[in-house]
Amino acid sequence: MLGDRTVVATVAVKDIDEAKKFYEGVLGLTPAADDDPGGILYKSGSSSLFVYASQYAGTNQATSASWGVGDDINSVVEELKGKGVNFETYDMPNATHEGDVHIIGEMKAAWFKDPDGNILNIVNKM
Repeated sequence: MLGDRTVVATVAVKDIDEAKKFYEGVLGLTPAADDDPGGILYKSGSSSLFVYASQYAGTNQATSASWGVGDDINSVVEELKGKGVNFETYDMPNATHEGDVHIIGEMKAAWFKDPDGNILNIVNKM
């Protein structure tokens, strides 16, 4: 029923203007459309991310959105760190760490938070 439909990651934020600074200025996303009173739709590769204001911003304790960056994961981590992003370290079964990158078998992943505490990540394989 929904397998052939587009899905969009959705992230709640407290302040749209602050979120714009992070999602556009730090992550390098570009709004897909002009002013949307409900929030901002960003295109990212062949996917989209919708950022909107909510009183529940930052309450999700799980990953909200992931970006597949392939073998460039280490350079993407370094570029984000250069823009002030702090990476999270999580204890997970069968995971080791190389700096900020978690390694689980052939998967490499790094997690970080937006200004509202939403958990985001980059991963080498999706």
